[in-house]
Amino acid sequence: MADHPTHHPLHVHPTVTDALGAGTPVVALESTIIAHGLPRPRNLTVAREIEQVVRDNGAVPATIGMTGGTIRVGMDDEDLTTLATAEGVAKLSVRDLPVAAALGANGATTVASTSAIAAAAGIPVFATGGLGGVHRDAAQTFDESADLVTLARTPIAVVCAGVKSILDVPATLERLETLGVTVVGYGTHRFPGFFITDGGHDLDWSVRSPQEAAAILRARRDQGVSGAGVIVANPLPEDEQLDPVLHDATLATGLAMLERDGITGKAVTPFLLAHFHSATGGRSLEVNVRIILRNAALAARIAVALAGHPVPA
Repeated sequence: MADHPTHHPLHVHPTVTDALGAGTPVVALESTIIAHGLPRPRNLTVAREIEQVVRDNGAVPATIGMTGGTIRVGMDDEDLTTLATAEGVAKLSVRDLPVAAALGANGATTVASTSAIAAAAGIPVFATGGLGGVHRDAAQTFDESADLVTLARTPIAVVCAGVKSILDVPATLERLETLGVTVVGYGTHRFPGFFITDGGHDLDWSVRSPQEAAAILRARRDQGVSGAGVIVANPLPEDEQLDPVLHDATLATGLAMLERDGITGKAVTPFLLAHFHSATGGRSLEVNVRIILRNAALAARIAVALAGHPVPA
């Protein structure tokens, strides 16, 4: 019988292990933005910036991904460089993790898999750009991101800028309600639209500070009733958003191109994001970077408050 490689099921970086053991706040970060969301070499620079923003706001960053078949919770610079520069880095949702491990793959984790891994490692707060959601043609295709059902069973707080505006936003909010996932706006009662500040839909609940967000997480934990996640929807300030007129025009032309070219399924999101980048002259990329940096800062401050430490001024 042939020998098979043995992979450590979950390798937690010593810095993260020490922080968790000491009660120091930790923030999980996904790696899809590194491998698939940003162009090279900007992706590696931004990955380092995201981690530094978490540190600057009082928490320890734990970027999550897979190298050589091993899930890594917290990465050194060599790991980040691998995911940013290697060819053939897989995009890993929860279902892909065991296959990628068995094959010794390098992989970047999605919102779904990052959430699940972070919760398994004992990290309660996670920062990302935007969630996946229900696609616009889901009534025919049943195309819905695994992010939603994963958050329904994963007790983690996800700081994000809503869902990507290329998705069916009202349907996504309905699904989150059905799945029992709590959604609160940060400083707003309107659901943000990723590239744009206002996604066009009201929210029932809002918090005004990291301390209030942390209090929700404590209440959920102490009640022991819900095992679902909490989404903290953090909108861009209006002066940092993509111009809404440009956004709407770009989205309309992108959707028309999808129909014209018969693009469906997994190809839809990367096609539309690439179209945004091209049609806006790179402005959507700069907005994307601002989103993740702002969310990383807020997630760190929530993690600090949750740990019972003073939130940095």
